[in-house]
Amino acid sequence: MQKCAPPTDAPPQQLIDARIAELTDWRGERLAQLRALIHKADPDVVEEWKWSIPVWSDAGLICTGEVYKAVVKLTFAKGAALADPEKLFNSSLAGNTRRAIDFPRDAVVNEAAFIALIREAVALNRSKAK
Repeated sequence: MQKCAPPTDAPPQQLIDARIAELTDWRGERLAQLRALIHKADPDVVEEWKWSIPVWSDAGLICTGEVYKAVVKLTFAKGAALADPEKLFNSSLAGNTRRAIDFPRDAVVNEAAFIALIREAVALNRSKAK
């Protein structure tokens, strides 16, 4: 059975819901889990749909959510400027601006460290917005 995609002018939340629903394996579950943690970390987060992927913002871009065959990747726009004491960043480490976290199927999410990282990204955005 073919799934009916929402129109491209649908609200971003609906497009993200549809993306999660179309991923009928572990990747949809992982993306939904990470989305929930982002909302827990920042209840004021704004969900957007850009570049055909989910984007989370608050006073600027926090991160994007990309889905690949073997990983769900969250790319933090200003990741290089964030402290990462728990070493969550494991991808895109060479650049001067962004950093990413690849979550393979068997990854265990350190929820406390992830929430702290989201909050730090929001704080950085807000400090730059002033």
